[in-house]
Amino acid sequence: MSWSKDDRESPRGYHHGNLKEALVRAALELIAQKGPAGFTFAEAARWAGVSPAAPYRHFRDRDQLLASVALRGFNQFEAALARAWDDGLPDVFTALDRLGKAYLGFARAEPAYYSAMFEAGIPLAISPELREASDRAFAVLRAAAEKLCATTPAPNRPPALMVALHIWAMSHGIASLFGRGDAARRALPMSPEELLEAEVLVYLRGLGVAEAKPNGGPSASARNPN
Repeated sequence: MSWSKDDRESPRGYHHGNLKEALVRAALELIAQKGPAGFTFAEAARWAGVSPAAPYRHFRDRDQLLASVALRGFNQFEAALARAWDDGLPDVFTALDRLGKAYLGFARAEPAYYSAMFEAGIPLAISPELREASDRAFAVLRAAAEKLCATTPAPNRPPALMVALHIWAMSHGIASLFGRGDAARRALPMSPEELLEAEVLVYLRGLGVAEAKPNGGPSASARNPN
């Protein structure tokens, strides 16, 4: 769920309506302002305009509220990655480039969700639904890695899970350091997308995978990121 600037500027949105939704919105705003560890359950209730006891109708504690936020984030994240990957069409390298841009784009557009998903310290075991949503998002990267690895001869083919984990680590690192839409982002003399493209290309060439890239090889930005 994306929520507009007007929504964020109307924090007392609960008027005997959907209390659960009001609390999720409160958590998103507080995460944006203070980070996922910077507010209490009572603050979320106060931001939503309800009594400190009211949140317990829907959430056991603050961790469960954050898990609900993270669940929504992972659902949106998985959908964004799946759209970008588009089953590897028209070719795996073009689709992989879109996938990386979608990863960074989500972190930039939804920093509060991204923080709840990856920085709140909420164990996935807190909710089967949360674990399943996280697994579905990673499955998109895993599917991309499997198609990517299939472009190399079987004797030299790297393990798809290893490739998926490495690409995830690169994407997450760049998103966390440079590609976010909040004050945590770092200055960079190139776009985060260009940095990720170059980093993935160097990695794939090291594996002997990128040699199979069609249409004349990497883009100009990847060949010369400076």
